[in-house]
Amino acid sequence: MIVEFIKYKVFGPRLYKEYGTQKLYEANTMERWGDQVLYTLNLCWNISMYASPIILMFAYKRNYFTNDGLPVIAKLGTGVATIVFLSFLLRGIGRAKNETYDKFVRVFQIVRSKSSGNSSTSQEEALRSVRKFDFDFSDFPIDFAAGPCELSKKDKASSRNTTAVSAPCRILAYLAIHTFGIKMIYPGSVKLIQSYLQPMLLQGRSKLIEEDGATRYKVKTCDDNEIDTIFIDNRGKTPNGTTLVLCSEGNAGFYEIGIMSTPIALKYSVLGWNHPGFYGSTGSPYPSQDKNAVFAVMEFALKQLKFDLNNIILHGWSIGAFATLNLAAKYDVKGVILDATFDDLLPLAIPRMPNSFSSIVRLAIRDYMNLHNSEMIKQYKGPVMMIRRTEDEIICTEEGVLASNRGNYLVLAFLKFRFPTLFESESQSKYALEILSMHLDKTIQDKASELLCEQLLESYFRENDKNYPVYIGESLEENDKNQLVLYLIKKHLLDYKSTHCTPLPTEYFNPDSLFDISKYK
Repeated sequence: MIVEFIKYKVFGPRLYKEYGTQKLYEANTMERWGDQVLYTLNLCWNISMYASPIILMFAYKRNYFTNDGLPVIAKLGTGVATIVFLSFLLRGIGRAKNETYDKFVRVFQIVRSKSSGNSSTSQEEALRSVRKFDFDFSDFPIDFAAGPCELSKKDKASSRNTTAVSAPCRILAYLAIHTFGIKMIYPGSVKLIQSYLQPMLLQGRSKLIEEDGATRYKVKTCDDNEIDTIFIDNRGKTPNGTTLVLCSEGNAGFYEIGIMSTPIALKYSVLGWNHPGFYGSTGSPYPSQDKNAVFAVMEFALKQLKFDLNNIILHGWSIGAFATLNLAAKYDVKGVILDATFDDLLPLAIPRMPNSFSSIVRLAIRDYMNLHNSEMIKQYKGPVMMIRRTEDEIICTEEGVLASNRGNYLVLAFLKFRFPTLFESESQSKYALEILSMHLDKTIQDKASELLCEQLLESYFRENDKNYPVYIGESLEENDKNQLVLYLIKKHLLDYKSTHCTPLPTEYFNPDSLFDISKYK
């Protein structure tokens, strides 16, 4: 009894809600006080980690690291340890007296039990029962474990020639990216932000599970991170349900309050996940961990959820396009839809830092956070649609200037790779950027020009394979080339008059409208 009390009541997971009830889990006074003290101490610890240089300097100046100061530190440590012990004990006693927590623990014990006496049937029943509760995801059982990691080249683009001058910069770049840099690029991984958002995340997760019929899963990656994943299965329920939309969120996005809402409204089957280090997921959102996470989620979709590749659409928003395009480079999926994204992280990072730090920023990005979407998109051969926010305040390097939207350069790099002959002359690239500097609804292409472009493509594919790159345009007049450039831009890019974080309306999410060369006869 004492062992069970300590294991499941004192150190058991925090319970947030029992699904199907209107209200959140109500802790009694003893548990609430114990939890509040532990939460406050944990918050202070997180803040102290960020303020550690100041705290250490203060302690040093007050001589706390001398023989006279060490007893003070020892007394402080003993006092904190006593408070922690009493808080855990108080919480355990409170939970033992709570009927709802006791009900949760009974099914949680079965799931956590490693006894071989439990049949697979009883384990499945226990899993279904434990999914009726929302509790600390770190204690959630693993539902799927990915296979071993694939050997791959690191995402580094800078020169590795380390001179006496560059060595200090490289050291500073390493320290910067591994301390505050990764938090600036992925603010969703900051624990203080997660604590602030927790009520909204719980509310969003409850809506997905209670209203949309979602199921929450824990997926283990090849590098031992645990990824918080959620799935809505609409197969056999709606016409769109046979298609799975795998959603990858932005740098401060969570599946609970993110881009899943659009495909859910259209009744697709939807799979969402949180980046490593984000709420519910372990690890940190470095490129290698992020790729391993999304690869594990895709493996879960294929092997456990039993979806076919030709029924999977990849949907990435903002920085989530990096994970999306890494998947697209590996898997021949039905299509890719990218929203409010960019070609390369570096041009966005440099303007947001002081000029004197530009060389360090460049090294940090190229060596450790080289999110090169314009290179990754070249490795996917299927249909792609990009959505550009015309009032995007994040992806533009100059506020309010559409021409500075880095999505323009992703579109250009994409088209230049897929239609290299058309862009052999620099004039077509300049014309494309000129078009992309304007709102697309202000670029007029008459029906005759559209028909001409269709005929040119049909004629090409009657005589050539339907594969990329497409070598069309060599014998075309300058005006016809420009018309074809405009036509292709409009086939691969949609404008949405909005800022960066506005939810995408359903009319902009239409996988059936993707430009697909396989449809040409």
